[in-house]
Amino acid sequence: MFFPTIGMLLTRLITRQGFSDMMIKPRFKDHIREYLLAYFAPAAFAILGTAVYFLIFPGKLDLTFGYFRRMIASAGASLEEQGVSMGALIAVQVAQAFLLSGLVNLIPALGEEWGWRGYMMPRMLKTMKPVPALLLGGLIWGVWHAPLTAIGHNYGMDYPFFPWLGIAMMCVFCVTTGILLTWLTERTGSCIPAALAHGAINGTEALGMLFTADGGEVFLGPAPTGLIGILPMMAAAAAAAVWFVKHPKADTDENGEA
Repeated sequence: MFFPTIGMLLTRLITRQGFSDMMIKPRFKDHIREYLLAYFAPAAFAILGTAVYFLIFPGKLDLTFGYFRRMIASAGASLEEQGVSMGALIAVQVAQAFLLSGLVNLIPALGEEWGWRGYMMPRMLKTMKPVPALLLGGLIWGVWHAPLTAIGHNYGMDYPFFPWLGIAMMCVFCVTTGILLTWLTERTGSCIPAALAHGAINGTEALGMLFTADGGEVFLGPAPTGLIGILPMMAAAAAAAVWFVKHPKADTDENGEA
C-alpha cells in the first residue's frame, strides 16, 4: 500500500517538482464535518448496502451468524473458549469497525492516499474535465489492484471469466470510492481525511457478511465490493461528481474551498 506514496516522492524528486504542495497537513479548521464524514460514513454506507441486499435477498439473512461461526472455527477457536456469547462477539466486531477502523488502518491507507488523492488526482483535475478525470483516476486505481484480484482477494478465484470479471468489479468499486475520497481531499486540501475514510472502508466492508450463512454473493453483496452492496456509496459518489462539475479545480483555493 505504500508504493503510490513511494512513486509520488520519487516523481517529485526526479522531475524536480519540489515538495511544497504535499497536501499532508490535517487542516482541521473549518473541516470538522468532512472529518466526521470520513470517519463514520463508510460504516453507514456498509450498513445501508447490507440493508438493501437483505431487502432483495431476505433469505440470505442468518441471525445465527453461520459465516462468523465458521471464521472462529477456522481460527482454531470456539465460542466456549472465547467465554462470551455470539451476540457479544458480534457487538464487539461492529463497535470496533465503527470506532477504530479509521485510526487503526490510517497509516497503510495513507500510503495509498498520499499518492492517489494527494498527488495524482489534483493534477488530473487540473488538466482534464472533472468527470473524465474521476473516472480515469478510479480506473487506474482499480487496475493497480489487479494482481491482488488475480490471486483471489475480494472475489476469490472460482467464478466465470476469472480474473477479468473480478478486475472489472474492482474498477467499479475504485471509481465509486475514489470519487468520494477525492471529494474529501478537495474539500479539505489534505489527503488525511481520505486516508481515514479509506481505512474505515477497509475495516467496515465485511460487516454485512457477519449476518450471512456463507458470506453472501461476492459480486452482489452485502459487502460494498458487490453491485448491490455498493449502491448507497454510488448514490453519494454521483452527488460528489455533481459537486466537482459545479466546482472545477481552477475555482478552488489552496485550502480546497470554493
